Amino acid sequence: MDFETIYRTYKHLLFTVGYRMLGSVSDAEDMMQDLFTSLKTLDTDNISNLKSYLVKMMTNRCLNYLKSASKQREIYVGDWLPEPLIMENNHDPIGQVVQDETISYAFLVLLQKLSSVERAVFVLREVLGYEYGEVAEMLNKTESNCRKIYSRAKVKVNQGRERNWEELEDSEPLVKKFLHAVHTGNFKDFVSLLTDDAVLISDGGGKRRAALKTIFGKQRIQSLFEGIAAKGSLQGQWLPILINGQTGLVLVKDQIADMVICFDMDENQLKANQVFLILNPDKLEHISSVLDCHKSPDLFVL
Repeated sequence: MDFETIYRTYKHLLFTVGYRMLGSVSDAEDMMQDLFTSLKTLDTDNISNLKSYLVKMMTNRCLNYLKSASKQREIYVGDWLPEPLIMENNHDPIGQVVQDETISYAFLVLLQKLSSVERAVFVLREVLGYEYGEVAEMLNKTESNCRKIYSRAKVKVNQGRERNWEELEDSEPLVKKFLHAVHTGNFKDFVSLLTDDAVLISDGGGKRRAALKTIFGKQRIQSLFEGIAAKGSLQGQWLPILINGQTGLVLVKDQIADMVICFDMDENQLKANQVFLILNPDKLEHISSVLDCHKSPDLFVL
């Protein structure tokens, strides 16, 4: 198999591993490009299982990166949230892995709460469906150890949220209510679609003004939005868009993504119990580039 065919065949699969491991579109793409660059010097014909080999190399690159980045995340200003991903139409069967499996933003937030090794085992086993023996070989661990790590990670994920994660919710009513609130300045109807114990997590990364701590309760969330709306911070072009497979919103100012809002619905799919507000410009570069390069109606959902 020639290099171009390998690239086209496996790039989406490797991005799946990298994005869930790192929570960053740009870092996942960098890891993937680094891997393919190194592949040019190898005789791939002598690799018996190229797919597993590539996944193993990608996983190990991500683990090494997370070790070096751990101190940066420890001193990160405020809450750290994953980089949102705009979902585009993709008919590549392997590309569907990126879109269909555990891609919701709330699930990605939960993954980042696992240790790097727990995340690797969980992604390989739960998302990509590898057997424990295969996971053990990829991570140079015993099968028994991988079973224990997966069990521990599964408990942590379930504690974070009891949900059938294959059922991605529709947050479109929230989006419509929010757009109406931005227009009127009254967020009462919007927060009526939040649970009483809803939380808002914002990420400015020290580069944009954001709440440094989680906001608890829908009344405080209402006050926050009304406050920033009064300052004009919500003025601009709001685009309803598919973010991590679900309906969310991106605020565009001067043709640049300025803010992203997405939601996590409760188990009954009726109200949101989490609101995610991403303002760090470094985490919005991907969205700005996609909006600029793919001015396609397929991206917009309302």
